[in-house]
Amino acid sequence: MNQLQIISHSSRHTEQVGALLGSLLTSGSFVALQGDLGGGKTCFTRGVVATAAPQSAHLVASPTYAIMNSYPGTPPVWHFDFYRLSGENEIAELGFEEYFFGNGICIVEWSERLGELMPPDHLKVAFVYDSENVRSITLTASGPESCSILQKLTEQQTKQNFL
Repeated sequence: MNQLQIISHSSRHTEQVGALLGSLLTSGSFVALQGDLGGGKTCFTRGVVATAAPQSAHLVASPTYAIMNSYPGTPPVWHFDFYRLSGENEIAELGFEEYFFGNGICIVEWSERLGELMPPDHLKVAFVYDSENVRSITLTASGPESCSILQKLTEQQTKQNFL
């Protein structure tokens, strides 16, 4: 299993999906978020941080102008937003690659701008804006660690009949 689709009917549900995923992420996890403005990426990230670094959950905001926010935890969560960057060359010049293969959890909004810098093992989360409150969220695993995380997420979803 390398793909899971979830239909979210509210920002609260999107955040809950993120929280469930956040409870499964480990040091070195890389989550590549994709989708249009207002698609739910930051809301989803708030949920991830709520379980992965709970003491920092209240700090989550879109880092569009800061490019990166760091949320202390064990492991730490690094939240990137590459909306304002032109592509992989600019990202490499800023030195963010060291985080991608570090000991924290990386969550990257506008990850399609990474190009060849995308780690081979990552979990892509694509958001499609269906209507004001409805989002289609498709999670796709690439690599053994992300496949394992996605399998656990699917099992939790089935067990809890939640997603």
